[in-house]
Amino acid sequence: MTKARTLADFVADGNEYADGVIAISEVTNLQTSLDAKLDDTDVGVSVQAYDADTTKNDVANTFTADQTINGELLVDSYNEKYNAVTSSSNATTIDCEAGNVFTHVLTEATTFTFSNPPASGTAYGFVLKVVQDSGANAYAVTWPGSVDWPAATAPTLTATADAVDVFVFYTHDGGTTWYGFVSGQGLG
Repeated sequence: MTKARTLADFVADGNEYADGVIAISEVTNLQTSLDAKLDDTDVGVSVQAYDADTTKNDVANTFTADQTINGELLVDSYNEKYNAVTSSSNATTIDCEAGNVFTHVLTEATTFTFSNPPASGTAYGFVLKVVQDSGANAYAVTWPGSVDWPAATAPTLTATADAVDVFVFYTHDGGTTWYGFVSGQGLG
């Protein structure tokens, strides 16, 4: 178990900064102290300089592992990771650890698998854009048996060339049940 560290733990000379702001000249010392204090089992942390000319605090952290935030997370904007997935031998895997927005261009009939959802009690959702091939071969998709569609009926894909169908999936029980919704069909 890693002990929670305060800002003072990371500063080489042991001085605390009561207002939480570090002078630009101290950023290098802080990063050096962070590197020295954290071992390979700790979460990676990086420090970026505060820009005194802006109205926002520009100090940013980079985390290389899952983080738990107690309390509300308020952000002005956020981005979700986008991944293009491909099929192999009629199988396509959506790795939930790889992002929240996926696209798949059909090149063959495929069976989707949703892997690595978070543990039960943690909600997770993703968007999947399915693009029919340019030859309008009307490739079929088989969804995981754990997907619960409205009226218990999986949608029929748009079969025209380059047609785009968008789906949204959501789970809160570790992937035992995925709720599947059509966001749009016949786009593009």
